Amino acid sequence: MSGQRDEMELKEEAIRAHYAGAAALLSGFDHAPRIAKAQVAETAERSPGIGARPRFRSTTPGLVTRPMVRPEGVRLIERIEGIGGDDPIVDPVEATVLQGLRRALAIALAVGEAFSEQTGLSELKRANLENRLPADRKGAFSELLAAEALAVLSVFANATAFLLAAHATEEVVEIGAVEEVLTDNAQLALHGALWELDQDIAVFAGEAPKLVPVVLAFAEQLMEKVKLRAATAPGLEAFTQANYRVEADDFPISGFEAARKAKGSTLVMTFKKPNEVVGNHIAKYQAMRLSKMLMAYDFERRLNPFAELGGFIFTFMGDGKPGTGKTTLIQMMAGLLNDYCKVANYPFRYANLSIDNVDSYQGKSGQNAKAFINSVMDPAVIGFGTVDDIDQVAGKRGDRQSSAGQQEITAVLMEAFAGANTVVRGNCTFGMFSNYPENVDDALRQRAGARFLVDGPQSREDYIDILALLLGKNHSIPLGEHELYAAQEIKRAVAASFDGHSVPHEDGLKVVWAEVEGRVGPLDTIAKLGTYLKAIQEADERFTGRAIKNITDAVKVRAMDFELPDAWMEEPELFLFKSYDEKMAMISELRRPITVEMVVQEINRYADSEFRYADKSDEVAIEAMVRDFGRQEEAKRRYLEGKG
Repeated sequence: MSGQRDEMELKEEAIRAHYAGAAALLSGFDHAPRIAKAQVAETAERSPGIGARPRFRSTTPGLVTRPMVRPEGVRLIERIEGIGGDDPIVDPVEATVLQGLRRALAIALAVGEAFSEQTGLSELKRANLENRLPADRKGAFSELLAAEALAVLSVFANATAFLLAAHATEEVVEIGAVEEVLTDNAQLALHGALWELDQDIAVFAGEAPKLVPVVLAFAEQLMEKVKLRAATAPGLEAFTQANYRVEADDFPISGFEAARKAKGSTLVMTFKKPNEVVGNHIAKYQAMRLSKMLMAYDFERRLNPFAELGGFIFTFMGDGKPGTGKTTLIQMMAGLLNDYCKVANYPFRYANLSIDNVDSYQGKSGQNAKAFINSVMDPAVIGFGTVDDIDQVAGKRGDRQSSAGQQEITAVLMEAFAGANTVVRGNCTFGMFSNYPENVDDALRQRAGARFLVDGPQSREDYIDILALLLGKNHSIPLGEHELYAAQEIKRAVAASFDGHSVPHEDGLKVVWAEVEGRVGPLDTIAKLGTYLKAIQEADERFTGRAIKNITDAVKVRAMDFELPDAWMEEPELFLFKSYDEKMAMISELRRPITVEMVVQEINRYADSEFRYADKSDEVAIEAMVRDFGRQEEAKRRYLEGKG
């Protein structure tokens, strides 16, 4: 599956030419740490051959060395094979990591060689070694050496993470920030990185199951550190503007962006069928349709026809009282996507950002949120991300009770969901769920393009259905006069639910509706609809241009208000495996025209939710103040009684 941009193949022979050099780096070299402090005390013993190897001669002109620090022998092969104790047989995990590191080093060295040839750095290196480097070229030479070092470090970390991704487990190891990032030249840069990796393995990987998590954590930290350093470094254009691909590994290299393995997550979740979701008709219907929309994603074009046509839901907010079915809705949608992806053999990745991701360590909460976003948005997978109880996970700006970690998560989510660099490809969707949406930051809440009111069972028929469903079959109680699950028939229920929004539900919005309709008559033109929107804004100043965009996006979704046939999901050749243009044509034929009724209903649905949040927020604040006043009065009464 190739991306949209032109990619150059990094030849296999160019990579394998560096295998010997990569193996030598893993076998052993001496390194005197310049930034980081050693965490492990080494013995003076050296492996055979360490002293006999020729020392690397720096090609940096006028390099001033720091005060002498004792060099330490870095022997990664010995370190990794020693994890198993005295067992002479190498553990398969250890062998896999060593193979991955050698491959990653060889790829990085091949990219460094290509960079040197493209920029003329190779010739400058030769001139420097022969003492014929012009004085006016020394500055450029140093810049290019540093640029090559950053490129090589980035590719090494990126390739390591990519190649070992398939061996990742649920275990996560916190190793802290990578410090020994040196940019004098590529060779010294790799020495520093491998020295620090050796230290981390010694400290954190006391047993084989921890080895892969430690190496992956190191690779992620190194990538992050190098990317930050590269943001202000000159001379990197030849690396950042080129796109490589290693065909044997299907590994793309695109500047300092992390390449992620197209690997689905193993879900440990109880899936729910649509008929097991009682009530919540609109939310259930939209979740079912969104699941099928995601499957229209084209991996070759890396775009979804629904995203291009304007009917795709990238973010949505599900709110309702506790126990109304938010978790069941998540289980249903994840189950549908999991089943569809199995049929099509697509990688599916589900992730949840929970309160456990809020960390007291400064910056860690933001890192957790970024990792969550990047994992779900990976263009090589179908992704579904949820933020359950978002009012607890993401902090409200200006709220002194929100922790720094919660504020970090809010900033990351706002940038990811509607930031300047947000790209909606149509391969993933994010759902935010809350029992108390009024406690969610206003700007973050408005980044939810769709609103799912999760209100649970409502009618008498709903309550009979849910009782029968939850009782199961281990009883002999007669059903009585009732057609089981007939009320859950989706098309009929949804039509009734949408029609119910032809007029507002919330008291505050009803007043605005009545005033506008009394002034301009039926809302049957764009001018009258605009008048209604302005009146809503005057009643609630939070009703901004973003709200209008969300409403129009919802209307476009309604224009796509058709069911992709189940057969298209069950037999991939009918739709899923067709070309992007064929998918686009098939979807376009099913599109419906936009009507006034659709626009009115979507305005009311969205505005109802905002008025509902505002009313709840005000009521909660008033109740809190009433409790405070009551406590003050009681405290005053007891105080006076005590004095008397």
